[in-house]
Amino acid sequence: MTNVADEVMRLFAEKGSDAYFGENVSNLEHSLQTAALARQAGVADTLIAAALLHDIGHLLHGFGEDIADRGIDARHEVAGEAWLRTRFQPATTEPVRMHVDAKRYLCRIDYEYAQNLSPSSLLSLKLQGGPFSDAEMREFESRPWHAEALLLRRWDDAAKIPGLNVPGLDTYRDILGRAAFVKTPDQRFSV
Repeated sequence: MTNVADEVMRLFAEKGSDAYFGENVSNLEHSLQTAALARQAGVADTLIAAALLHDIGHLLHGFGEDIADRGIDARHEVAGEAWLRTRFQPATTEPVRMHVDAKRYLCRIDYEYAQNLSPSSLLSLKLQGGPFSDAEMREFESRPWHAEALLLRRWDDAAKIPGLNVPGLDTYRDILGRAAFVKTPDQRFSV
């Protein structure tokens, strides 16, 4: 039986060193920085797990770092949520699914936020549909987990600092276990 934390560790070991889509950090560095910000905020383990795993879809889709430059939105948030939903609680999976929409929302309501996005985030924003319309904004605000997705988005945007010293991946093993579904022995994953 495979442990969920072990599976996450394996994914990051295999693909985490890849460059993080136009930024000067790797996928793993970005994920660890995002999770460290969530831990510093003192949020629930499920949201810390979401912060660590929010870009897991990039590790799964295999399109390469230059995907946005090729004009393709890989919908990594959808791929990530699909993989996570069989392993983690909605308090983890929903903020992951919604973190791209959170960027679109913030660009709609906060001019300064939009002005401070990195060039890579601006490119992906365009591919993701740009800032929300009024109707999209209201629909986003009505969804459960939207507040958590907004927190995750802010940490995501701040987690692109080359060489930042943060706790390593193994320090999240217990948090991942607490955020995961508890599976019975006849199911594939355990915590």
